[in-house]
Amino acid sequence: MSAMKIAFLIAVAGHLLCGACDCLLTYMPGGRFHFEDMKDNKRLSAVFKNMPPRNPLLSMLLGCLAMFLFAFGYLALANWMRAYSEPCAALMLIGTVLVLTFGVAHHVFCGMPEWLYVKMGRTEEARLLITEFFKKTSVTLIVCYLGFLIFGVSLFVPVVSLWTPLPRWACVFNILPLMLALIPIRVGGSGNWAGAIMFLGLIFLL
Repeated sequence: MSAMKIAFLIAVAGHLLCGACDCLLTYMPGGRFHFEDMKDNKRLSAVFKNMPPRNPLLSMLLGCLAMFLFAFGYLALANWMRAYSEPCAALMLIGTVLVLTFGVAHHVFCGMPEWLYVKMGRTEEARLLITEFFKKTSVTLIVCYLGFLIFGVSLFVPVVSLWTPLPRWACVFNILPLMLALIPIRVGGSGNWAGAIMFLGLIFLL
């Protein structure tokens, strides 16, 4: 097996682990968490009832490890693109850096408010605190997904344009269209399931 495919396998494992970490922050003993719940403390408290404080801690710590793992795949794919389009390869690298730097911060900034809310007794004061914190750190979420957008477009265009040896239909193995396809399902960690599918497909295509 080539070094590139090994990197893709590591990326699949990283995305699956990161998806599991997302689920720790999404699915609670009291039900599924929705951002709309942060507007009403009764709803928010009910969702977080009986949630173990270790869940957000595990999500933050393992999420950082997961992003380190899937970095191998994105960097390998950007390096592969250099043979077909230097500008697209450079954009893919930029997108990867944005995802990894702001994405790690975003993952921690998503887990920390949940941990604080539980430790503070799920009070109204705690809700106001975590809501303010999330709003003031939401730029990490925006830049992280901007990175995925840049990466996805920079991979999609060369494949559809037949600049690479891949067939045109292989453009579906791209995190961007896969994420869009998973949005209606509203499953937790959809971006990570999309990333795992992308790298799994590319293992067989490259």
